[in-house]
Amino acid sequence: MTTNAKADVLVIGGGVIGVCAAYYLAERGRQVTLVEQGDIAAGSSYGNAGLIVPSHSAPLAAPGALASGLKWMLDPESPFYIKPRLDLDLIAWLFKFTAACNEAQMRRGIPVLRDLGCASSALFDELAKLKGLSFGYARKGVLLVYKTESGLKHGVEEAQLMAEAGITSKTLTAKEASTLEPAIRPDMAGSVYYPGDSHLNPAEFVQGLARWLERKGVRFHRNTTVTEVERSGRAITNVKTTNGGFQADEVVVAAGAWSPGLVHSLRLDLPIQAAKGYSVTVKRPATSPIIPLLLGESRVAVTPMASPTGPILRFAGTLELAGLDLSINQRRVDALRRASKEYMVGMDNLETIEVWRGLRPCTPDGLPIIGRPASFDNLTIAAGHAMSGISLGPITGKLVAQAVCGEEPEIDLKPLRVERF
Repeated sequence: MTTNAKADVLVIGGGVIGVCAAYYLAERGRQVTLVEQGDIAAGSSYGNAGLIVPSHSAPLAAPGALASGLKWMLDPESPFYIKPRLDLDLIAWLFKFTAACNEAQMRRGIPVLRDLGCASSALFDELAKLKGLSFGYARKGVLLVYKTESGLKHGVEEAQLMAEAGITSKTLTAKEASTLEPAIRPDMAGSVYYPGDSHLNPAEFVQGLARWLERKGVRFHRNTTVTEVERSGRAITNVKTTNGGFQADEVVVAAGAWSPGLVHSLRLDLPIQAAKGYSVTVKRPATSPIIPLLLGESRVAVTPMASPTGPILRFAGTLELAGLDLSINQRRVDALRRASKEYMVGMDNLETIEVWRGLRPCTPDGLPIIGRPASFDNLTIAAGHAMSGISLGPITGKLVAQAVCGEEPEIDLKPLRVERF
């Protein structure tokens, strides 16, 4: 690469959002260059649960979320953990999160996430048909399993809320659930089944789509860290990296939890906090579920996946607000393993393939940031997808391409603009 390379569209970030943006930009005939500080899908796009879930259209900021967070704050094994620390950005984020945790705002957010989720699900159906791209895509629904009556009651109430938004589900007795999925323990209280959801192998999807794009002429620069973004007036003029600079007509920031730091020098505030999640991937046992599960009270996802080395099973979960911290808390890993035994049969003596952690980018209101900031003419932001990055990747990429190309977005971006904060 030359000292100052020219680019039509420069995408910063090689996770699902950045790669999907590159795909839909290239589909429109734009010449795309993508830079990534590590390898493609090396961050939170790699080891997540791989669920595509329009059923999960309630934002993270919802009534009761703050109370649960405070209750779990002193429990390092809890599903939602806030690591106590003196951080002004975290404090400001928590104030905004507190303000968003009300029913009126939650109800405004549900149709936004529903429309994004349903559109993205349809785009996955199209992407799965691309010649030479295989990522273990299957539409088998998702089964939420509850071991307590109180947990089931909460799940049914949430299903009713989703039904108001047009998301179909079915409440099952313990017997009906174990008939549908024999891997579930027979002593569960009941389940809620969402038949419209699907799943995939997230790393295979993102890395496979990147390889597909490279064959089509998209330029990828791996192990290339952005060190400075320069502006003049309303335009980004230069992007400096550890491998030289880029002068681009359009710049897309899709760097997940690292996005706020990238645009800080531009006097642009992205209220995004990194939330660490974990997964444990094992060789798929004989008693493995066929349908992806969400273990209700434990908030752990269980996903059967295809992989190049054979069938695998992944347990994923936890939300740990701890900053840009990639250390591994073994107690949280152990909590994932324990949860599997509490809800499913045959989960002893599993052969571990990999323990993983990644940082999910969370906004205070639970909605992503997508679109062009009002103070820029050639910058587009796509970040803050929390646990829904894989689920919303394709539609986000398409909306980014529409924004860059001056097209009318197929989904209203006003609720997703950065200025809402």
